[in-house]
Amino acid sequence: MIECIPTMRRVAARAAVLSPSQRAAADGVLRSLERGNFAVLQDYGSDGKTTVLEYVQQELGGSLIGVRAFLSKLAAFEPSAIEEAFLSLMDSEIASHDLVLFDDLHLIGNVANSCDYPRKSLFDAAISAVLHDAARAGKKLAFATAGVPEPLSRCAHTFVIDDFTMKDFEAICSSYLDPSVCRRIDFEEIFRFAPSLDAHQLRKASLWLSHEPGADTERFREYLNKHNLVSNVEIEEVEAVSWSDLKGVDDLIAELEAKVALPFENIALAKEFSLKPKRGVLLAGPPGTGKTTIGRALAHRLRGKFFLIDGTMIAGSGDFYPQINRVFSAAKKNAPSIVFIDDADVIFGGEKESGLYRYLLTELDGLESASSGRVCVMMTAMEPSDLPAAILRSGRVELWLETRLPDQAAREQIFTDRLASLPSPLSDCNITALGSATKGLTGADIKSVIEDGKLQFAHERSTGMPVRHIDEYFLDAIEVVRQNRRRHRKRKPALLTETQTFGYAR
Repeated sequence: MIECIPTMRRVAARAAVLSPSQRAAADGVLRSLERGNFAVLQDYGSDGKTTVLEYVQQELGGSLIGVRAFLSKLAAFEPSAIEEAFLSLMDSEIASHDLVLFDDLHLIGNVANSCDYPRKSLFDAAISAVLHDAARAGKKLAFATAGVPEPLSRCAHTFVIDDFTMKDFEAICSSYLDPSVCRRIDFEEIFRFAPSLDAHQLRKASLWLSHEPGADTERFREYLNKHNLVSNVEIEEVEAVSWSDLKGVDDLIAELEAKVALPFENIALAKEFSLKPKRGVLLAGPPGTGKTTIGRALAHRLRGKFFLIDGTMIAGSGDFYPQINRVFSAAKKNAPSIVFIDDADVIFGGEKESGLYRYLLTELDGLESASSGRVCVMMTAMEPSDLPAAILRSGRVELWLETRLPDQAAREQIFTDRLASLPSPLSDCNITALGSATKGLTGADIKSVIEDGKLQFAHERSTGMPVRHIDEYFLDAIEVVRQNRRRHRKRKPALLTETQTFGYAR
């Protein structure tokens, strides 16, 4: 308990401290109240409306009330008498004070203007009456709100808390953190890592880290990764893979490292050269050639900055577009980030979901803006020709990479890596012969061959059957894979059965 006292003192001393963006909005409200009767403070997120109103009250005095006072007043009325309760509360406050500051007006307006409220839009009339009475009495009013009601927009100047800059991050965090900790934190790096944090998130992070005297930039990033940057992918459920799991595509990996991973991870170079990841990336190639492995590797590497759209989001379902919109909104809020659209050709196949690609075109074009310019949309496709031509046009897909079947050296390396940890005789096979026998198979096929060969070997040994040379088990498994491929070509499955979830290898 004693350890909390310094932090509590810093919080108590913070009341009059504003960040630059908050200060600019506060100065606007003060000027408006000096020159007129009404002012509005607008904030689209959680960037400190209450903090700004508290500052205005410190400067000018008056009464600061909000939803708590309104609910107490509403208790004396019928639940549907929102307007009467609001009028009664404002009348009493205006009668007692020359200045009344009302916080979170939109929370009352949301209820009063909802489709279920029996007297929809009557709340605007109540606001008009309050403004009229206050003007006649020479009283001043200021409201903090997310949306500005029409009566207020007519007679009050509106001031918005601008998007935070690095200076805002530093000012807010410095109010809660010890100066020695602040000196160890590179706020410019924190801002670049997560530029959309709001005042509440910065406050929570700072209060948490204020109890860690050794906190620094890396610890701040760790906290944000865990508590604020939330992907729609459960990373624990995604197979842990890396670039080393991809064989024979070193040139493709080099492109991804330079044009996607580097702008995310090298803070210094990204800042020095204004680097941004490619806006649109297409990974095209046959099934089993590593497209989804790339997605898994990026998911683990980027964690809370990786967002997935795949076949589990069913096109045409009632919740489809809200899901897609949530993904893009979260990606932009957590930028730099990646939106990974797996099996895009299946989702768009047959033009059955033309609305989605029009939506995606809008999103891709919107990513050119400065606020969204660090979101990369990466798509995988087996048949790029099934994608709408408008998506592939120059400027939207900036990087086109083709995954391919592994060559002899890559096939041998897959066998070597997979068999190295197995006991003899499984690890004693002829790698060169197996590499030759698997010509035309994908990396996923070879992994299946190894698993099937192991199972057959274990089965025969457990049943007392004569054990054959280990190569024969893998050669049998290769033939099964080839037979399955021939059956697949004769009878192509429906598109729905081709849709794979992110957790399965391709």
